[in-house]
Amino acid sequence: MERKTISVTGMSCNGCEQNVETALRNLDGVSRVEANHDADAVDVVLEDGVADDDVNAAIEQAGYDVVA
Repeated sequence: MERKTISVTGMSCNGCEQNVETALRNLDGVSRVEANHDADAVDVVLEDGVADDDVNAAIEQAGYDVVA
């Protein structure tokens, strides 16, 4: 398992947090997600082998931007 903190912009409320969390929970290999719009961050616990590109794509498809 691997824990990552991802910087995400565009979240402005609890609903935004829920959107990002739902998008990431739908990915295979994601075991825990916690988004925080005040910190512009998402903490994710992933199984080994989950690609960063897949995680970033899920966030972006939900309508938010990943900060590199």
